[in-house]
Amino acid sequence: MASTLVKRRGKWSLFDKIAVVILGILSVITFFPFYNVLIISFAKFEVISKSTLYILPKSFDLSAYKLLLADTKFWNSILITVIVTVAGVAFSMFISVAGAYGLSKKGMPGRNVMLTAILITMFFNGGLIPFYLIVKALGLVNSVWVMIIPAGMNTMYLLIMKNYFGTLPESLEESAKIDGANDLRILLKIIVPISMPFIATFALFYAVERWNEWWYALLFISDADKAPLQIYLRETLITSNSSLNSMAMTLAEQQKTAKIYTPSLQMASVIVSCLPIVMIYPFLQKHFSKGLLVGSIKG
Repeated sequence: MASTLVKRRGKWSLFDKIAVVILGILSVITFFPFYNVLIISFAKFEVISKSTLYILPKSFDLSAYKLLLADTKFWNSILITVIVTVAGVAFSMFISVAGAYGLSKKGMPGRNVMLTAILITMFFNGGLIPFYLIVKALGLVNSVWVMIIPAGMNTMYLLIMKNYFGTLPESLEESAKIDGANDLRILLKIIVPISMPFIATFALFYAVERWNEWWYALLFISDADKAPLQIYLRETLITSNSSLNSMAMTLAEQQKTAKIYTPSLQMASVIVSCLPIVMIYPFLQKHFSKGLLVGSIKG
């Protein structure tokens, strides 16, 4: 922003300088927690225990990561989270795209009633106890599917997709119907291919939600072998009896001279859990502005 202003005006105004300073301070405040988590994950016990505020990295130790990657429960939670993410995104995109495409057709029977019912869910819900009873009646308690089916559709995403499909030229579908294509073929062969940048945006949104899923797991999952990564991370950060902390204590007892710094283990688990999404995000980021803007133009 500042460079654009300089090119336009040819000089730095007082407003430009103030804006740069404020944005610089906000950038540092935003970046510092991530930076601090990263350097603590590589810190040695001897170095960080002597520092009240650890800002400049003075050591590089992979012990926390080695201990984390040696934990079988960590890999099991990773597997559960990958399954939930892949299956959840596929299920969510299927019902969201199909539902949005159908609701975008003004001649669809019962369209207004369906839209009203969907909008009501954005403002009202039955509460936690009725929700739990429904999930229990469906046999989803202590099942991996409880992290996929109940959270299958985001109402806001559905409405944005509906608005986007409503902006597509009707001539595309009319010409396809003249050639004998039905609605399903039109959706799969015409609408989806030309909407891939827009669809990819919401696929990533759903992927981030499923990867970070912990609420449904906390409510309905009691089997430790079915716990996702975020529950594993929660136990590591909050409780002292997690499997990772137990391994650290066992190692410290076996090697009297070894000292395992618990915050390093916690920060290492945070880094590893965030890494997959951080790596995927830049590849789809370019679709965000275009996809969301197009989907929000017309109701």
